[in-house]
Amino acid sequence: MKDIPIIDKIPELEIAIKAVEDAGKAILEIYQGNFESFTKSDDSPITEADIKSNNIIKEILSQTKYPILSEEDKDDLSRLSKDMIWIVDPLDGTSDFIDKTGEFTVMIGLIKNKKPILGIIGWPTEKTIFVAQKGSGAFRYSNGEWKKITVTKVADISKCRTVGSRHHLSDKEKAFIKKLGIEDFTSIGSSLKVGKISSGEAEAYITTTNKMKEWDSAASYCIISEAGGKMTDMLGNDITYNNKEVNHQNGILVTNGLIHDKIIDEFKKLE
Repeated sequence: MKDIPIIDKIPELEIAIKAVEDAGKAILEIYQGNFESFTKSDDSPITEADIKSNNIIKEILSQTKYPILSEEDKDDLSRLSKDMIWIVDPLDGTSDFIDKTGEFTVMIGLIKNKKPILGIIGWPTEKTIFVAQKGSGAFRYSNGEWKKITVTKVADISKCRTVGSRHHLSDKEKAFIKKLGIEDFTSIGSSLKVGKISSGEAEAYITTTNKMKEWDSAASYCIISEAGGKMTDMLGNDITYNNKEVNHQNGILVTNGLIHDKIIDEFKKLE
């Protein structure tokens, strides 16, 4: 892979990209074979790919000595006393992995003082990687090339292309999207929703659930912010990381920035 065109790379960037690449290769090998899936205590699915990816990522990131908050490991909360931590989702979109849609990702975010300063999302089936470093812009690697990515300038909500969850879209969300006058809606798996908005291929992602956790959004937060967009909760509050409670309590709104406040205003009318 060619070098990412960021001049002042922090050393953790290359480490995280390698972790995402190596984990992605291991996931693809399992994906192309026969694998079993199991159910965790919270009823969410898990496969050997989740575990293998998690082990590879932990081994590579361990050279930085920062604590790792991962979906697949017990959280001992020792991270709370640290300024810098990694937040990892070794396989985001396990249901899509099991259903063979190809829409699953590997996500790594580096947090400094509760804010993401690095975000890396790998999309193994498409050999695509989204990367952002705070203050340096957002980039997408596909077809062997790095390209800088930015959000669109669409400011009319009715013209917004909106993306949402394939597996978890609630009736409340469907009704709200309809109320906004949005007609162009597509269901997509995993963090690819934010990848699409960051790349200018969609304008909004709305989820009102309180089931999203820090590892579902940490990498995405840095990427959308550096691409010129915005991520907050559905009430417009900024999102922070490395909190004791890892659930995002008030959903998540990701947009190109221009329609953000309008959507929040409409949502508050429902509350």
